[in-house]
Amino acid sequence: MQVLITGSSGFIGSHVAEAAVAAGHAVRTLDLRDGRDVRDAAAVARLLEGADAVCHQAAKVGLGVDVSDMPDYSSVNVQGTAVLLAEMARAGVRRLVLASSMVVYGEGAYACARHGTVRPGPRAEDDLAAGVFEPACPECGARLAPGTVTEDAPLDPRNVYADTKLAQEHLAASWARAVGGSVTALRYHNVYGPRMPRDTPYAGVAALFRSRLERGEAPLVFEDGGQRRDFVHVRDVARANVLALEQEGTPGASRAYNVASGTPRTIADMAAALAAAYGGPEPVVTGGFRLGDVRHIVASPERARRELGYTAGVAFADGMAEFAGVPA
Repeated sequence: MQVLITGSSGFIGSHVAEAAVAAGHAVRTLDLRDGRDVRDAAAVARLLEGADAVCHQAAKVGLGVDVSDMPDYSSVNVQGTAVLLAEMARAGVRRLVLASSMVVYGEGAYACARHGTVRPGPRAEDDLAAGVFEPACPECGARLAPGTVTEDAPLDPRNVYADTKLAQEHLAASWARAVGGSVTALRYHNVYGPRMPRDTPYAGVAALFRSRLERGEAPLVFEDGGQRRDFVHVRDVARANVLALEQEGTPGASRAYNVASGTPRTIADMAAALAAAYGGPEPVVTGGFRLGDVRHIVASPERARRELGYTAGVAFADGMAEFAGVPA
């Protein structure tokens, strides 16, 4: 298969490219670092000639610093995807694997003892400042029990990055219906591993913790450290992309899949694992917070296992030791 991979020099895209080549596919690459932008219609058109499929990883990532980030996120993630889809339509390329994100869900799944399944609204700044981190039932204000999100959960993005990832899914679904194409949207959970960006305002929390440990400083854990996430290794994510590329999609349809390990951990767990691999210093829980962050978001990867044949292969302890750079 001739596959165009956008964002091919990035953290995840570079691993996807390697996995696709290892699986026997011919890979074409497009990346801003190589002077080729997904918003450049002419460059995209040239690379689509004779291609069988596109694996779209190019994106501006992170939650954003403030509202001044909105134009950049919209330009790269929304306009870039629109250009790509338009050129795919012209070139007759009908297969798309889209890098989406768990951020499209907003808060995760919750249940109230009195009211059953509920969907809490965004957490109030006053509550966060007072150290009240757990979402409350919107009906009675009681503490909620977090659960597991499936792909059919309501979508409720709560920051600019999440808004643009959901926009990508909507654009891709419209493209599929219009041209008879097929879309597999992979909703990545907290991806970590080799080549993860570091020391930028948009870096993932694992990279920020590692950078502090490398400087001999304690990882700074926001809130109380009890935020639950699913940390999935980048090689598992790359393998999910290859499985999706090799799956024959339904013409005119878009199908979403959670790409996760299936084993939730807290942010404090992850910080402690990295600190232990380095031999300290121990993490420090700060009580700080970022507006737009969600408390718990963990997902079931069952649909991906059943329909794509995907299961995570890298154990949390092994992946964190490798990420810390500790020999096995």
